[in-house]
Amino acid sequence: MEQEQLTLYKLMILYLIEKVDFPLSNSQISEFILDRGYTNYFHLQQALSELVEAELVNKDTRSNTSHYQITEDGRKTLSFFQQDLSSEIKQEVKEYLNSAGFKAEDRIVTSADYYITKQGDYSVRCQLIEKGNSLIDLNIAAPNLEAAKSMCQKWPACSLYSTSASERAVVQCGHQLMMRLPR
Repeated sequence: MEQEQLTLYKLMILYLIEKVDFPLSNSQISEFILDRGYTNYFHLQQALSELVEAELVNKDTRSNTSHYQITEDGRKTLSFFQQDLSSEIKQEVKEYLNSAGFKAEDRIVTSADYYITKQGDYSVRCQLIEKGNSLIDLNIAAPNLEAAKSMCQKWPACSLYSTSASERAVVQCGHQLMMRLPR
C-alpha cells in the first residue's frame, strides 16, 4: 500500500472521529470505512494503530471493545490537512453519522466496564455520558466475573435515558441488572 493512501485513510478517520464529541468504537469506524470499500480491514487497523502511536487519537479499551477519540494534536493535524479530503468524502461522513444516529447534539453514550476492587470483588461501572459530561455514574457490586460481564452487556439496553424519569429508570435498571444475574 502506498503511503499516500494510508495518509488518506488516517485523515478520513480523524475527520470521522472529530465530527462527534464522544469516542467511536473500532466497529463504528470500520463500518464507515469498510462498507464503502475504501480499504481492507488490515490497512484500516494499520491506520488506526499509527494514529494512536502518533498520539493523534486516544484509544480506550473497555470490555474488549476499543474506542477512539481525537486528541488536540489530532485536531491541529486535521485542520492543516483537511483540504486534502474531497467534499464527497466529507459528505459521506456526514450522511453516515446522521443515518447511524450519531448526531452529536442528540447523542448520549452508554458505557459499562467491570473491574476488580482492592478487596478482590467484582464491580461494574455503568455510565451515561452526554457531550463529555457524566449524566449517570453508577457502580454496582457483582458476585462473580460472569455476572459482571452480563451486567456490562445489559447496560446499553436498559439505560435508555428519559430526563423526566431518569432516577426511576436508573433504580429500575439497576434492579433488573441484579435480578437477572447468572448464579
